Amino acid sequence: MPDIPWSTPTPAEPGAEAYVMASRFETATLTGALRFLLKSPGIVRQMRKAPGAHGVALRARVLRRTFLTLSAWEDRDALYRFARTEPHRTSARAASAYMKESVFTYWTVPAADLPISWAEAERRLAQEKAGR
Repeated sequence: MPDIPWSTPTPAEPGAEAYVMASRFETATLTGALRFLLKSPGIVRQMRKAPGAHGVALRARVLRRTFLTLSAWEDRDALYRFARTEPHRTSARAASAYMKESVFTYWTVPAADLPISWAEAERRLAQEKAGR
């Protein structure tokens, strides 16, 4: 599956702040990576319809068993509402069984700075991992 490029489901209001989340998932096995891959399109579709979603992208490195996500939200509550909604809720719980490592980082930016670059997301994820 190729990367899913940044899309903007709901543009932010001019002058607004966006709550950004980047994540890195590494599965323990290639089978786990395939499971993650198969669930990804449905989760991305869900994000594109989620209230308060200002952006979403996915970077899939299946043979390396690694996936990166990047999303921007109206606020933290919008992200958490999404995370508690199906199909994400069940998929996230199931993924813990085949996940080797997960890293998450969060920050705010002026909405005018969206989309966030993958380089920035990866830099912040590396900082988060190093700070553990």
